[in-house]
Amino acid sequence: MALPFKEHPLRHQGVAELHARTYESLRAPERVSHIAAICGERGSGRNLRHLFKLLDHYGLPRPETVEQHYFAVLGDIRMRWERHTEFVTYTFSKPGAYRHPFAYPVLYELPQEWLSELPGEVVTAVSLALESRDMPERGGEELSELFAGNAVIGSEVVGGAARAWSDLRIHSDGFSRILLRDQGLSDNQAGRLAKRFLEINSYRAMSLLGLPEAREANAILSGADRRLVGVAARMTDPDDVGRGVPDAELLAELTTLAAEIEAVAARTSSRFEASRAYYGVVRQRLDQLRQKRIEGLQTFSEFLDARLAPAIATCNSTSKRQQDLAERAARLTSLLRARVEVGLQEQNRSLLMSMNRRAQLQLRLQETVEGLSVIAIGYYGVGLVGYLLKGLEGHGLPIEAAYATGLAAPVVVLVAWLGIRRMKARLLKMEHVND
Repeated sequence: MALPFKEHPLRHQGVAELHARTYESLRAPERVSHIAAICGERGSGRNLRHLFKLLDHYGLPRPETVEQHYFAVLGDIRMRWERHTEFVTYTFSKPGAYRHPFAYPVLYELPQEWLSELPGEVVTAVSLALESRDMPERGGEELSELFAGNAVIGSEVVGGAARAWSDLRIHSDGFSRILLRDQGLSDNQAGRLAKRFLEINSYRAMSLLGLPEAREANAILSGADRRLVGVAARMTDPDDVGRGVPDAELLAELTTLAAEIEAVAARTSSRFEASRAYYGVVRQRLDQLRQKRIEGLQTFSEFLDARLAPAIATCNSTSKRQQDLAERAARLTSLLRARVEVGLQEQNRSLLMSMNRRAQLQLRLQETVEGLSVIAIGYYGVGLVGYLLKGLEGHGLPIEAAYATGLAAPVVVLVAWLGIRRMKARLLKMEHVND
């Protein structure tokens, strides 16, 4: 029956997400192999194709769609495939009695060719065994032998309903080892417990991927810090200022330095954020174990806090150092740019003053030229008037040409001066209109 209302397109996806990280119930005795492979955020296609190859090998039909997880039964082995943000996990479990919990991992019963072609790079491989309460309890020496003589950590978990031991090391077969003892677990509790331990191991490995990058980044940032201090000292050192160290040179060095710091931050910031997120999941899963101390052994929380916390703190401090250096470089760049701008303004002011002096000089020259022009025009004008008066005197008119020419000279010069002033005023008016 169709719903009488319109559904949000993400309604079913939101409900499916609640069940994306489900677990498989376990019943002791049972062995589990778990691997996590980094494939990146765009590796879904090749991982699904590889999953389908395994289904084809066992004659199982390929599903039409695969979301974030998939479950299948491969003969007497149960498999769960899960897709995480940047890695995928395969969990293979096989019920039944065993002589040695870690002698022959379940993973070895799968096609070896398929395992060799696994996409991505395996970041963790775990062999987990769940033994029943009916089995004899193992003493300290026997536990030490199971973990190749390494220091064993362990605790009671799920409020005392089970015990767990591990050394969190990689053994000669390439697997880490976890031993669980059922002391009153239901099948669902056993499944959830195993899943939590496997997730702790996977997320612990993923969180530590940021540590090598933090160490590498710190080496680069130390050099950048020294160079930044050097540039700041040169900006304020009077000796360098006296020697005339170009601000453009300092600005170019600062810009290059800021770009190097930003490049390191761009390369590592996402890794550091992922490490913090994975560490948060590890802490959450450890709290869900509800641990109680086994006399003489470190608990899982104590062991991981002592080793994981400093690694994540290194990532956090490196991330903060990157941010601080970037901000310092930006501040120095702003200060130097301000100094460069002030210098440019001083140069522009000097240039304008020089142009003003040249304009004044040109004005004086122009006024001198105008005076000479008036004299020259007046001279030629008086000459023309003299020729005219001499001509009239020659025709018998009662005119004293020399005397009349002398009287006309001031008038001619005045007319020439007024004409030049009028022309100059007209040109200035036209220039003003054009502006």
